Amino acid sequence: MELIKELAEFEKLDPPDKSAQIRLLKEVFRLNPSLYVLVAIEGKKIIGYAIYFFTFSSFKGLKTLYLEDIYVTEEYRRYGVGKKFFKRLLNIAKFNKCGRMEWAVLNWNKNAIKFYKKLGAKPLDEWTYYRMDF
Repeated sequence: MELIKELAEFEKLDPPDKSAQIRLLKEVFRLNPSLYVLVAIEGKKIIGYAIYFFTFSSFKGLKTLYLEDIYVTEEYRRYGVGKKFFKRLLNIAKFNKCGRMEWAVLNWNKNAIKFYKKLGAKPLDEWTYYRMDF
């Protein structure tokens, strides 16, 4: 949970409250979870995580791996941790017969945008994401 709080602070967002944290942990450890977590560990310390889930593309007729969060602690950035996350996520997507992988990035996060472009990802300039909170 600490890294999720770090990500929220970095993104200038409110961190998950206690009830959201409990729901997240319950969901991750359910028999059939709706989301999955990868962690990067150095020694006994968690230094990064990625949360993903599957959606479906009606146009491709295939599943999509959606990357909800990816975060590497500042001191471990530029050591290939993010690249290893993406390599693993792409393998998971291919294993699950996904047609694509998608994620969102804050438009001011220039380092992340540069990183994604370096990996070969392309921005979807013609799409704008919308949200309704409940």
